[in-house]
Amino acid sequence: MASTTVPQAGTTAAPAPAPLVAAHDWRDPRYQAFALLRIAFTVAPIAFGLDKFFNVLVHWPNYLAPWINDIAPGNAQQFMYFVGAVEIVAGLFVAIKPRWGAYVVAAWLAGIIINLLSYSGYYDVALRDFGLLLGALTLARLASVYDRPRA
Repeated sequence: MASTTVPQAGTTAAPAPAPLVAAHDWRDPRYQAFALLRIAFTVAPIAFGLDKFFNVLVHWPNYLAPWINDIAPGNAQQFMYFVGAVEIVAGLFVAIKPRWGAYVVAAWLAGIIINLLSYSGYYDVALRDFGLLLGALTLARLASVYDRPRA
């Protein structure tokens, strides 16, 4: 025999669970957070990737740990061209498919953090990049709701 539970007087029933597929509602703060992070992790990797070719913001080869420069083919600037290309592709991947692109950006940031921690003097930048890594993982989690595969 099945039984039903009736809320007692003075109590409220539990709220209905959220739908599995979230609507793209710009009034919803959760969707706004997803959209802002998606924009940030599209634009920033592309912008920093492009700058690896021109060194306008900073001279990027200075940030390459010597041990990586020793094992990478070519010189530090040539390696930065490769890094820039990867960052541009990662930013485009976030724009197209944030559900997976955000994890690519997070993994790339983890690699950058390892590089910076192994090279004395850039611990502050490594900490900043750790915050960015957490933001990329947050985007990935939000994308699991707002960038779900189509049925």
